[in-house]
Amino acid sequence: MGLLTLSSPHTHGPNSTGKVMATVALACLPGIAVMTAFFGWGTLINLALAIATALTSEALIVKIRRRPVSFFLKDNSALVTGLLLGLALPPFAPFWVTMVATSFAVVFSKQLYGGMGNNPFNPAMVGYALVLVSFPVQLTTSWALSGQMSGMDTASFSDTLQIIFAGQKELADAFTGATPLDAYKHLIVKGTATDVLAEDTFNGWLNGGWEWMNIAFLAGGLVLLWRRIITWHIPVAMLAALSLCSLVIGWDEDMYTPLYLHLLSGATMLGAFFIATDPVTASTTPLGKLIYGAGVGILIYMIRTWGAYPDAVAFAVLLMNFAAPFIDAYTQPRSYGHEKARRGLPEKD
Repeated sequence: MGLLTLSSPHTHGPNSTGKVMATVALACLPGIAVMTAFFGWGTLINLALAIATALTSEALIVKIRRRPVSFFLKDNSALVTGLLLGLALPPFAPFWVTMVATSFAVVFSKQLYGGMGNNPFNPAMVGYALVLVSFPVQLTTSWALSGQMSGMDTASFSDTLQIIFAGQKELADAFTGATPLDAYKHLIVKGTATDVLAEDTFNGWLNGGWEWMNIAFLAGGLVLLWRRIITWHIPVAMLAALSLCSLVIGWDEDMYTPLYLHLLSGATMLGAFFIATDPVTASTTPLGKLIYGAGVGILIYMIRTWGAYPDAVAFAVLLMNFAAPFIDAYTQPRSYGHEKARRGLPEKD
């Protein structure tokens, strides 16, 4: 009887890359719904533009590389890159900013490294960091105010289109403002943080809709945990490290941003469950994931507190992407049949 000589793996699971990425996209729906409800049509327009740009860029570069376009598009990785960038960018960001960020993320930080699985850095965060550093005015003055914070209705669909595609600055000024993290940071500089906060500055339960957005992404993250798309290590370690830093260092709300704003403002929950957990660029060992997640949380606190940017998820994740291979090399679990775990890189003969 002849023997079958098949390469590994010999087991098959129900999840393909396309299904995993589709599940990640679906888990974002609660957050997308809340963002649209509180901040208006800009979120959906951003998402449509970013996803279309991502898919088009992926198709063009794959075609140039003479690879099957449909095969690569079916893994849905470009869709998720566009989705995450559409959520991370301000709702009123000019259309060209979104297109530059997304095309750069797909072409330069993913495909030029060889495609999915070969990129060392999170593509969406590379695109976001590029436009944040290159176009700081557009990225810091395009955040939509919720109805809670502005005391008025959000921008209509037609007004949103004019702001995004025609650059109607006078119209944008009526619907944009500082984010809670940015506002509180300026209040600390003025020495009036606690007093102003006591007067219900944000006109919301905590901070004008951002708390509900983060809770929605937390719910989506729990779905990913339930479906075993991600493990608990990175989100728990990141949130625990961020919380511990805030409790130990930032206990004085007149001098430091309080814990609840760190957890329920900015891209905290989106970063913890959807960005930092990227399986390609994050650490992969159980202990390594804890170290990696804790590093992201500490860097977020440091940059938010002493850095120039009010939010810091992109930079924190990219910096830990640098360290992920090193962390994995020194946190390898013990292999079956060996007494000790291997530590570090293998020695050359």
